[in-house]
Amino acid sequence: MSSEELLSVDYEVFGRVQGVFFRKYTQSEGKRLGLVGWVQNTDVGTVRGQLQGPVSKVQQMQQWLQTSGSPQSRIAKAEFTNERPINKLDFKDFRVAR
Repeated sequence: MSSEELLSVDYEVFGRVQGVFFRKYTQSEGKRLGLVGWVQNTDVGTVRGQLQGPVSKVQQMQQWLQTSGSPQSRIAKAEFTNERPINKLDFKDFRVAR
C-alpha cells in the first residue's frame, strides 16, 4: 500500500443493476484497483456496499460505479455517503455479501 491517505465510503447504485452480474463485476473491479470492501443486492433493487483503499483508487471506483458497471447494467445514479479518512483497512479483501 502506498503512503496515500486511506478513504472509506459507502455506496448505493440505482438502475438496472440486479440480475446483470453487477456484483461480480464490482468485486472484480474493486480487486483490480486494490480496494477492499463488499457489495450486495438490496430488497429494493439497488446494489450497495462499502469501499476502502487509497483515495485515488476509491475515486476511480466511484467513477466506475457511476458510469460503467457490468456490461448489461443500466446505471441511473450512484450515491456515496459516509466518506471519511481511515487509519487502517477494516477488510482483508473485496467480497460479495449475501
